[in-house]
Amino acid sequence: MVSFTWPSWSFHRVRSVRVEGPDETRLPGGYGRLRGPGRPPAENDRGTPRRADAGVAGNARLTAANAAVLLVLLAAEGVTILRVRQLLSPHVFIGVMLIPPVLVKVGSTTWRFARYYAGSPAYRRKGPPPVLLRLLGPVVVILTLVLLFSGVGLLLVSGPWLALLLKVHKASFVLWFGAMTIHVLAHLGEVIRLAPQDWLRRSRRGVTGAGTRQWLIAASLVAGAMLGFLLLSQVGHWLSAAPGAGH
Repeated sequence: MVSFTWPSWSFHRVRSVRVEGPDETRLPGGYGRLRGPGRPPAENDRGTPRRADAGVAGNARLTAANAAVLLVLLAAEGVTILRVRQLLSPHVFIGVMLIPPVLVKVGSTTWRFARYYAGSPAYRRKGPPPVLLRLLGPVVVILTLVLLFSGVGLLLVSGPWLALLLKVHKASFVLWFGAMTIHVLAHLGEVIRLAPQDWLRRSRRGVTGAGTRQWLIAASLVAGAMLGFLLLSQVGHWLSAAPGAGH
């Protein structure tokens, strides 16, 4: 009788297989990569993209919530424009109070702009706004700053500068109103959707840092109110020095 002896095979669990080419080690089955010396951390740590995406979402929430606050303040400021001479004190107070929240919004949108064009993968995944809004954004920022700071300047200067600043303030308001109308209508849906997210119990935990964002918005409002109270004392100066003050 002829007997056959089967060869004895031993199987060992393969932990990783090194392939030719760049310094990278692939997991078996194609399920991912271990970090290689030439691989940036953002592409290797599974937690890093998640943190980066959370940063993008947090920035969007901050921008939207702050925009909602600005819309309320701007609506109140619009009411004072209807009878600005009689409502000059609230007009000045609200206008000055707008400055810190506006700076917060400029900061959050500038951060997104800078991160996107710096090549941040998370911000690249989110993508840029439409072309029209990208072109309009800097115009809105510049006109907003000119409008606010020319208004503050009216409270602090006198003489020939007063008439010049008044013209700048009025002209910038007309241009700002048109640009801002387009800007608000384009982003209104996003603001309605994202602004409440940090304030609702069921959604605030979805993105870390809700408390920090809330405190930042609150601090900007407090700073604006304090600044507004400080400049209210200049309203009398404006009423006495403004062109046509005798009428």
